[in-house]
Amino acid sequence: MKTYKHYKKHLAIIFAGLFLVSCGNFDEINTNPNTPNQVTSQMLATSLILDIARVPNTKGFLMDDLLSKYMAWSEFVQGEQYNRIERVGFDGLIILNQVDKMVGFAPNEAQKNSYKALGHFIKAYKLFELTRRVGDIPASDALKGETDDIYNPKYDSQKEVFQLILNELNESDQLFSQGSNFDGDPVYNGNVAKWRKLVNSFFLKVLINLDRKADDPDLGVKSKFQQILSGKPIFEGNNDNFQLTYSDKENQRYPFYKLGNNFIIYNMVGSPIIDSLKSHGDYRLFHYAKPTSVRLNQGISPADWEAYEGIDPSVSFTALSQIASGGDYSTLNERYTEIPEGEPTFHLSYAEVNFIIAEAAARGWVGANARQYYEEGIRAAMQFVASHTPDQEMFHKGRKITNDYINTYLGSEKVLFASDVQGQIKQIVFQKYLSNFLQSPFEGYFENRRTGIPEFPIDPTTNLNEVSDQMPKRWMYSQAELNFNTEHVNQAIQRQFAGNDHVNALMWILKD
Repeated sequence: MKTYKHYKKHLAIIFAGLFLVSCGNFDEINTNPNTPNQVTSQMLATSLILDIARVPNTKGFLMDDLLSKYMAWSEFVQGEQYNRIERVGFDGLIILNQVDKMVGFAPNEAQKNSYKALGHFIKAYKLFELTRRVGDIPASDALKGETDDIYNPKYDSQKEVFQLILNELNESDQLFSQGSNFDGDPVYNGNVAKWRKLVNSFFLKVLINLDRKADDPDLGVKSKFQQILSGKPIFEGNNDNFQLTYSDKENQRYPFYKLGNNFIIYNMVGSPIIDSLKSHGDYRLFHYAKPTSVRLNQGISPADWEAYEGIDPSVSFTALSQIASGGDYSTLNERYTEIPEGEPTFHLSYAEVNFIIAEAAARGWVGANARQYYEEGIRAAMQFVASHTPDQEMFHKGRKITNDYINTYLGSEKVLFASDVQGQIKQIVFQKYLSNFLQSPFEGYFENRRTGIPEFPIDPTTNLNEVSDQMPKRWMYSQAELNFNTEHVNQAIQRQFAGNDHVNALMWILKD
């Protein structure tokens, strides 16, 4: 971690930015015109929630989709498309310094419980996202410069980090159960019942990422999964999604909406998603992508499957540029660029939670009906797309996703639930991939890394990973850590990777 001096500099910037924050549903839920310069619990809560819920705008919005092979990019050689992963910083943890201040400003005990619960969840969320990028991280001693004079914190093993994450989530659920609705929440409007559902649903996501450690007695993965599924509130519908919604107001529009977006012309939908949708007769094709200009000029109907063509994201940039010039490729559907509200961007969805439970059931962790959860995940994912697609020909090409269509789809040969465990897991993770198009940043990559599903195209001649026939496995530690916390980061690198901090090293959660 950075020294205390660096923390104070960043913290000052964060507090200055609090007064410029806009909200997620983006109504004025957290401002008081009579005291615009007074920091409050609700202002800090808004800042913390938006810190994990927001996604980048314009070009940045699609960069994670290049690594997950949903998209390709024609502007120039983009590293993410060709599997270049470099270093990641730890500055994202600094905002956790706001948690104690947020709790301290709370007006009563019930509100304190809710803000404490929020703080525990935000910490768990950020530790989870960081550790699955790099491996071991400072967790138990992180951010103790002000309280304990620990300016160069030790690194916890990844197992210890996950134990801490699970404890944080357990504490969050308990405190939300003792709390009251709170102000400053742009996602659930402070509804603690909704937050409990999120905490426990996210708990399930963390546990499924420990699939290789399911028999570790220190973690109790299976028993914890069973406890949540049998007695804790979890997502019950798409309205529980952890997501931001948008409106046709300045700084509140969909991240890839056309206004002020000079990068629309460079997006190309990848063949992994288009070919998958085609092979499964999946109407989401007509909602995700546009037909190619070449096929339309040939008289092919926009409602025809052959009007759509994905680009192999591993193809050389020279070949990609030639395809881009020729126009025989699909770009994003107009609903992503022509509608200011677009669709909500989620980080965890009801559909994904169903797929997680389906996988756990298929693995024998719980006695639930794997097929039932698998089919409910598909249904929820399709209904999400349908509900955020205006009923206009240009947006669905006449291939509307209705309940009758979904039922037909579920009974089709390739979608019908397999009879063997490996086949079931392959179908579940594959459907999760289809449902997360332009959603849940980097999730397609992480699921491919965890399960190998779906199989990503790799061309050794274009792959920027030094191991030319595979995807990279992790980000490297930040240069700031190497400069300012040298002893501890080097100990972590030695402990995990025999002293070699590189992108192809296997972290603990990826080892059998």
